[in-house]
Amino acid sequence: MLRPGVRKYARAVNEAQTYEEWKEAAQRYDEATGMDRWRLRDQSSQFDNVSIRIRLDRLRSLRARHDYRGLLFTLNEGIHGNMGGMGKASLYERALFGTKQLIVDYVEEIVDTLELLASSAVDDISFEEKLDFFRRAHHCFGQSALLMSGSGMLLYFHVGVVKALWQQGLLPRIMSGSSGGSVVGSLLCTHNDAELGKLFEPEFLFNEIEREAGLFATLGGLRPAVLRAEEVQEMIERLVPDMTFQESFEHSGRILNVSVAPAETHQTSRLLNATTSPNVLIHKSVLASAAVPGVFPPVTLEARDKWGERQPYLPSRKWVDGSVSDDLPTKRLARLYGVNHYIVSQANPAVLPFVTDGRRQRGTMAIITNATRRTAREWLNAGAAIMHRPLSKENAAARMANIALSMVNQDYVGDVNILPRSRFYNPFKLLAHLTPQEIMKLVNSGERAAWRKIEMIRIQTRISRSLERILKDFEAEHLRNLSQRRPAKQPGPRRRAA
Repeated sequence: MLRPGVRKYARAVNEAQTYEEWKEAAQRYDEATGMDRWRLRDQSSQFDNVSIRIRLDRLRSLRARHDYRGLLFTLNEGIHGNMGGMGKASLYERALFGTKQLIVDYVEEIVDTLELLASSAVDDISFEEKLDFFRRAHHCFGQSALLMSGSGMLLYFHVGVVKALWQQGLLPRIMSGSSGGSVVGSLLCTHNDAELGKLFEPEFLFNEIEREAGLFATLGGLRPAVLRAEEVQEMIERLVPDMTFQESFEHSGRILNVSVAPAETHQTSRLLNATTSPNVLIHKSVLASAAVPGVFPPVTLEARDKWGERQPYLPSRKWVDGSVSDDLPTKRLARLYGVNHYIVSQANPAVLPFVTDGRRQRGTMAIITNATRRTAREWLNAGAAIMHRPLSKENAAARMANIALSMVNQDYVGDVNILPRSRFYNPFKLLAHLTPQEIMKLVNSGERAAWRKIEMIRIQTRISRSLERILKDFEAEHLRNLSQRRPAKQPGPRRRAA
C-alpha cells in the first residue's frame, strides 16, 4: 500500500494533462519512492557500469587536455547504443522518469565530444578525416524507426503517440505503418514540419472528429456495424495529399514505408517506399494496407508513369491488409536503411492481449511466459504442416489458414514498446464509426502511453540524432567544396558568319 505522500504524486501522474505536468509529477514520485537515489548510484547488475564509468572518465580527461586525436581514436573504438548493456529496457523500468544518471552522463559526453570534433575549434584534424569518421560512425551506430501496427479504428491511439513524440522533437525520420498505422504514417510523411504543426493543433483534431461524428447524421443517426470501403477511401483522399512515395520523401524529408499483403496465394508481401517503389501512389497503397480480408475488397495499386499519368501498378495482382503478413517489417527496414532501433506503437487488437512492454513481467514469470509462447508457436506450425495437403483443396480455408499462421509467426515488439493501458476492445467497434468521446479517449491514451517512454527514447536516440545532423552538415559542405573545385566551363570558339 502506498504511503500518503506517494499516493499524492501517483494521483498527480495519472491526472497530468500535459507532458510537462506528467514529468514534474513523475520526478516527485521517484523522489518519494527513493528511485532518485537509485538513479544516482552507478552500481547495477543490469549493465556493465564499471566499463561505462571508465570510458566516461577517459573522454572527460581527453577533452580537458584538448587531446583531439585521442578523442577521435577513442570514439573510433566504437560508439554503440548498447555499450555495456546500457540500452536494456529494464534500466528504464525502475524509476518512473529516466534511468541511471551514469548512462545519461555518458550519452551526453559522447554527444558533446561529437559536437566538439565537428566544430572549427578542432583544426588539427582535416575536413576529409572528419567526414570519413562521421560517415563510419553514422553507419555503425545505425538509425531509429517508428513502426505503427495495424489497428483498425484504434489508429487514433497512434495519433496520440506521434503527437507526443513530435512535440518533444523525437519523431524518427523513418516510419513504417500497416493498416491503420499506414494511415497515420502517410499523414506524417506527406506533410513537412511547418504543415505538421497545424495537423496537431486542437482545432484541426476537433474539426476532424466533428466531421467523423457528422457522418452519423447522414445515416439518420444510426451507426453501421462497419465502415464502408468508400468511406475509408474518402477519409484517406481527404487527409493525405495525392503524392507518390518519392514525392512524399522530397516534400517532408521523412521516409514512409507501407506494408501490403498479397490477396493471392504463392505471392509474397511487399514493403512500399521511395526506394523500392518510388512512383507508386500513396493513396492506393494505404487503401490496400487497410483492406481487412473478408471485410474490404482487395486493391490494385497505382503508379505514375513518365508523363505523370496514373496507371495500374502490377495490374494482375491485388493487395490486402499488410498487418496479416508483416505488421512490423523490422528485417526489411534494417536491410534498406540500416535501422537497428525500433520504436513500436502497438495497437493491433489481435495481439494486444499477448504482448507486454516489459514492465509487467520479470524474472521467472517472464521466462515461463516466453517459453510457453515459443512452444505454442512451434505446435501451431507443426499442425499447419500436417494440415497443409487437406486444406490445399479449399482455397478459402487455405488462405485463412495462411493468414492465421503468418500472424502467429510475427514478432510484435521492438526496443521501445508503446502500448495502450487497456488491452481488450469490443471487436464490433474496431471497424465502426466512433463517437467524438471515443476518439479523444484513444488520442489521449496514445499521448499518455508515449509520455512514459519519452525519456527512454530521448536518451537512446540522442547520439544517432546528433550524428545524423552533423553528417548532413558535413555532406552539404563537401558538395559545396566539390562545386568550387570544379573548373568553370570554357566557352567554345565562335563561328564565323557565313
